[in-house]
Amino acid sequence: MPTMSDLNTLLFTRHLDDDEIITKIIHKHWILGIRFLFWPSVSFIVAWLVLYAVPFLAMFYVVALWATISLVWWLRNFFDYYLDAWIITNAGIIDVEWHGWFHRESTRVLYSDIQGVSYEIQGVLGTVLRYGTISVEKISTGNVVSLDHVSHPRSVESLIMKNMEKYLYSKNLKDSRHVQELLSQLVAGEVQLNDIRDDGDDDDDEEEFDED
Repeated sequence: MPTMSDLNTLLFTRHLDDDEIITKIIHKHWILGIRFLFWPSVSFIVAWLVLYAVPFLAMFYVVALWATISLVWWLRNFFDYYLDAWIITNAGIIDVEWHGWFHRESTRVLYSDIQGVSYEIQGVLGTVLRYGTISVEKISTGNVVSLDHVSHPRSVESLIMKNMEKYLYSKNLKDSRHVQELLSQLVAGEVQLNDIRDDGDDDDDEEEFDED
């Protein structure tokens, strides 16, 4: 039986680079999902209740069309809710937005390009249900990428900071190894050059000795 993990794999892995690993997918609070799906669900149920109350063949075709439209409406609102998410990976954050059946957009923010992470909780409902807005500011452009109605935004902030520390530590370690390799190559080249010079000096001394 398909699970939410399988659904996430199907819908979000296309946004990943090679060797990139998903740490967590952040969706908007479930209360927003209920608000998105409430009226399409009501419309779908009412359609079949009408057929139950008026069981005629002509009404069946009307209800079938009505239910199909309600189902498409339900799916559209579901994807509008579910696909507006953040993919937190070991390399950065991918902000995914769904604007319609044929329009999807994603913005990638690497941890090395994050200047700051913040969250904000507003209103009585946000305080009670513990949802708010999580934001990251980019160093390169100064733009702010944010996602609203996030459940437990403080935990999301902590997760981003923890991943960012691991990423920067790994990056600095790779950079230091690269510098060490360059220095080793430079030293080896200098040693070879000195050896060539010494061999050249020895040949010159031998030629002078032979002439004498």
